[in-house]
Amino acid sequence: MSGRGITDASSDASFDASFDVCGELPGPGVTLLEASAGTGKTFTIASLAARYLAERHTVDELLVVTFPRAATGELRDRVRRRLAETVEGLSRAGAGVAPDDPLVALLASGGADVLAERRRRLEAALRRFDGATITTTHGFCQ
Repeated sequence: MSGRGITDASSDASFDASFDVCGELPGPGVTLLEASAGTGKTFTIASLAARYLAERHTVDELLVVTFPRAATGELRDRVRRRLAETVEGLSRAGAGVAPDDPLVALLASGGADVLAERRRRLEAALRRFDGATITTTHGFCQ
């Protein structure tokens, strides 16, 4: 995703940069992704959710807030779909098929035990996905 600012509220730093979902993850705290329409925000958010859930967090620790009410359903669907696609990709990688998705390739690295644990964490996230907090700013504040 390019052409957007990233703001890490914990450091109060803001900068324009291209964001690589396979690069260093934003640190603890609040991270704001800003971008124009059609620049890949939803894909980036869904990929970040998959990565965080695969590597160390659970669905109940995930908070995704968007502005327009209409975007909430699409964002929820796209995050769920990205999780399912990543589980499928990790299953194929575990069977020896080289991933063509950079995120799946990253998550498949680290050996069979690491791959299996990441796949297990994503499968658990999918089972509990209805409890994920993906909402509008207004819905979150209520």
